Amino acid sequence: MRTATEVDATNLSSKAGQGEDGPEVGTGRAQSPALGVTGWLRWMWRQLTSMRVAILLLLLLAVVALPGSLFPQRPQDPARVDEYFSAYPRLAPWLERVGFFDVYGSPWFAAVYLLLFISLIGCIVPRVRVHWRALHARPPRVPRSFQRFPVREELAVTESRPAVEANLMAALKGRYRAAVTTEGITAERGYLRESGNLVFHLSLIGVLLSLAAGQLYSYRGQFIVVEGESFANSVLDYDTFEPGTFFDPDSLAPFTFTLEEFASEFTPDALARDFAATVRVSEPDGSTRREVIKVNDPMDAGGANLYLMGNGFAPDITVRDGAGQVAFSGPVPFLPQDSVYTSRGVVKVPDVSVGEQLGLTGAFLPTAMMAEDGSGVYSAHPEPNAPLMALTLWAGDLGLDDGVPQNVYVLDTDDMRQIYEEAPDGSPGSAEEGQQPVTLFLSPGESVELPEGLGTVTFGSLPRFVGLDLRYDPTLPYLLGSSVFALLGLFASLFVPRRRLWVKLTDTPSGGGTVVSGAALARGDDPGLARDLARVLRSAGSPVAPPRRTTTETHDADGTTGPTTTAPADPDPARKGH
Repeated sequence: MRTATEVDATNLSSKAGQGEDGPEVGTGRAQSPALGVTGWLRWMWRQLTSMRVAILLLLLLAVVALPGSLFPQRPQDPARVDEYFSAYPRLAPWLERVGFFDVYGSPWFAAVYLLLFISLIGCIVPRVRVHWRALHARPPRVPRSFQRFPVREELAVTESRPAVEANLMAALKGRYRAAVTTEGITAERGYLRESGNLVFHLSLIGVLLSLAAGQLYSYRGQFIVVEGESFANSVLDYDTFEPGTFFDPDSLAPFTFTLEEFASEFTPDALARDFAATVRVSEPDGSTRREVIKVNDPMDAGGANLYLMGNGFAPDITVRDGAGQVAFSGPVPFLPQDSVYTSRGVVKVPDVSVGEQLGLTGAFLPTAMMAEDGSGVYSAHPEPNAPLMALTLWAGDLGLDDGVPQNVYVLDTDDMRQIYEEAPDGSPGSAEEGQQPVTLFLSPGESVELPEGLGTVTFGSLPRFVGLDLRYDPTLPYLLGSSVFALLGLFASLFVPRRRLWVKLTDTPSGGGTVVSGAALARGDDPGLARDLARVLRSAGSPVAPPRRTTTETHDADGTTGPTTTAPADPDPARKGH
């Protein structure tokens, strides 16, 4: 026991070391050491590389990817994004600022993606090292007593101890990793369970790496090809092109192909049955081949997949100006708007020799029919049974010389005037009293004069067009392989049992056989554990009597758990008198 003087001296020395504002001795509050920068960094690294945080980041990645399914994405469908801006002019700019129209290219999605990647690596690498050591370590030593194990069994056999040892090792071979020790036989199986778990997580990293590399090295492009025309795999020939970050234009395979024919098949009630585009492909080495592209059946060319995405009609239109010169000639794709291929199209005629530039907008009807109420015409079927083209006429400046790119399927009418004509019934029009917009109705082979001496329009043949989507991603084989290994690893981690088994061998008191005692332990619930132990012990040799004791877990009426022991005849007849 210390004296009061000693206590006062201790208090004074404590205050001197802590300062006037330090805590008093005897308050019971312990001072935690300051972590410092290194300590905080170590703590944050341990939190980030924990399995709990990895699972939370994986769930968070799924959550932050949801806006990509709810909102149109600009890289995939810029037209729908523009429509969203028109429909929601106040909300759309805010969504644009936070990156909801380009979710997978946003900084916050990349941050979650990178954190998940780092977390998985930091979580798995130590586990791989531990598992590697476990694979090369000896099985656990034989316990001193088997009484505490819920699954155990004992029997006596007539064979000698060396023979029983050999029989047991033969039964364990191929199923267990076993070793003979001075205490008995120790065996363990189920390393494939942890191996599968690690393979699953490593494959998940492979999936993430493949997706990231795909964004860097892949490219995607869309284009339209009309029957009889060709396409060359060049950036200039694509209507839209989305390159990866590290894309090199010189890496494009220089193949070409020609759309020879497009065939479609519909039921009488206008339901689609089949689409097939026949193309002739020319390889860089000069060889050619014929391919058929169908829906969900792409063509492989230059290491890329070519998908059939859409189709329609491209009426061959010839426009002559007021001087009779050909100002425009060629097929014009009209984009389908519904299931019966009511299509919209635009014809821009900038190269007139005299007068104003011309613009034609309108619709194409594959099977035109007059409405019963006489209000107009409509398409009754997608097949070209009675094709009709209806166009309105505009004149002025198309705006093509301003240097601003234009959508080929939209006519800019800001500097143009719509051409009107006298209404046949004298009804008022939208320009002046008694006038109506000029509407040109043409069938294949027909030609009409334009008012005001602007020229003529001729509807020639009716070829078809196809919309194709070319996708090149060199990481697809790696993505597929990682996904397959992830599934195999998951199956192994779920269905491979982890078991440990121990066997002790002792001579019978009579010396005429061997007493075999075994116990088994599983990680988690394993209904087959007792059967596996019994199978191994039965292989020891010929029993001299039924098993002496078998113990498994049972549940009492009050819900408690305890061992149940069955005691048949003693395996050693010489011990009956004891």
